[in-house]
Amino acid sequence: MKHKPLPADPAPAVDDTLGERMGRIVRLTLADTVYRDLKDLLLSGRAAPGERFTLRGLAAAIGTSAMPVREAVSRLAAENALEVLPNRAVRVPLMPRARFEELRLIRSSLEGLAAETAAVHASAEDLEEILRCERLFAAEREKKKPDGAAAMRFNKDLHFALYRAAGMPTLFAMIESLWLQIGPVLNLDFQAGPERLRAGEAHIHHAALVAALRARDGAAARQALLADIWSAGDFILSRGILPD
Repeated sequence: MKHKPLPADPAPAVDDTLGERMGRIVRLTLADTVYRDLKDLLLSGRAAPGERFTLRGLAAAIGTSAMPVREAVSRLAAENALEVLPNRAVRVPLMPRARFEELRLIRSSLEGLAAETAAVHASAEDLEEILRCERLFAAEREKKKPDGAAAMRFNKDLHFALYRAAGMPTLFAMIESLWLQIGPVLNLDFQAGPERLRAGEAHIHHAALVAALRARDGAAARQALLADIWSAGDFILSRGILPD
């Protein structure tokens, strides 16, 4: 008895949408990269309140198309870190005095908790990273012509190494969200001039913080961190440049 040949396997369907889907993946990955870079710009205080950009200018500076820049800017606008103006320009938001004072109170609570927790839970590697950042900040401050932008970056790195050492990811994300809003305003402290860097108290509070961390003294770590936040805030408020 002859058997009928089995039918051939059907040819695999061609997925005509693969290229489109891959394109979306690439754009999302690039948008994430742009978002990360813009976020670091804001966190490090390298953009001042009121500073304006255009999507086209940002895309040209980054070397990409407008689409990933638009996506990244939209995310940051949703986080109150950037404003999209009616003429499609992008602006770093101005910070009214009352909002600055409100954010300082919230930061004191959250960042104080992170400092106190880090004093107990920080590993030897965490402490070494915090010390490294503190040494870089101190070295910049002691230069004849200190660079305010570099000092701001080292200060940010020190604070975030501390908050990361607390081992509380949700708390860290909340602090980062606040810094996205407050970072550009802190620019008004460290960019005030070399005299401010030399005469300011940040290095004193940093040294007290490091000593508290080494002693595993949570209360002292919180106090040193709060002194740092309030000292910088008082100086910014004293300049009278935040709008009412």
